[in-house]
Amino acid sequence: MILCCGEALIDMLPRETAAGETAFAPHAGGSVFNTAVALGRLDAPVQFFSGLSSDLFGDILRAQLAASQVDSSPAAIADRPTTLAFVTLTDGHASYAFYDENTAGRMLSESDLPKTDADALFFGGISLVVEPCGAAYEAMMLREASHRLTMIDPNIRPSFITDEAAYRARLTRMMGVADIIKTSDEDLEWITGNTDADALLASTGAQVILLTRGGDGVSIFTASGTYDVAAEKAEVVDTVGAGDTFSAGFMAQMHRSGHLTKSGIKQATKADLRAAASFGAKVAAITVSRAGANPPWSREL
Repeated sequence: MILCCGEALIDMLPRETAAGETAFAPHAGGSVFNTAVALGRLDAPVQFFSGLSSDLFGDILRAQLAASQVDSSPAAIADRPTTLAFVTLTDGHASYAFYDENTAGRMLSESDLPKTDADALFFGGISLVVEPCGAAYEAMMLREASHRLTMIDPNIRPSFITDEAAYRARLTRMMGVADIIKTSDEDLEWITGNTDADALLASTGAQVILLTRGGDGVSIFTASGTYDVAAEKAEVVDTVGAGDTFSAGFMAQMHRSGHLTKSGIKQATKADLRAAASFGAKVAAITVSRAGANPPWSREL
């Protein structure tokens, strides 16, 4: 079982009405939510933990999870609003304006943390930025990292960060115990001031670092070497959910090969890691070829 821990929100995606007016359409989203949905559609056993609202948007989120074969029973349900993210697209690349004050997701606390018997836990996204939910997710990762595989994708959103020093300190602590770190080249430069993934590998003790570089593919960094995987060719509509889907594809393949566990990741070979990254690239290419975060089902592959 894979437990995805992090935000679920409503992406308000830009649309144009028949009258030519600018409008926004609500779609279920959030970085960690997207990863959980993609895992479910790829037939990986997955659960989702977050703070979910009992409002109409929360109903949309739970319905999307259920429709995508994701078990949301670990989630904490609260009578608070759902986080909204208004999306603007420039040449297919997304930027976000978040509305997150006093929401069900943000107000998650350590008292809401579930017990789990999952083999692997995935963390990341904007849920690590703000309080009290950021502290809750950090506490859960630190609690489980000694005996369960943990993976983190920071997925930096600079416009959402209000206390940069505190956020950087949290990322340092969480990446320090992670088995797998997935980061884009842009995110790595924000985190470290450069794109030296080998230095990050040495400073964190992670088993694997996945450095995604958009159309230039993925580099896999391990103590035994660095391996490159080419990107899959795609006609890009937008990049919403691309990195989230890649993470899901990588984990799904590692689960199938028996390496998505605390002990299994240490036994993964170059061929195992390349196969998982290639599968991640394949499913991400499908996601970018259509509007919004709409990861593929296994039957589409």
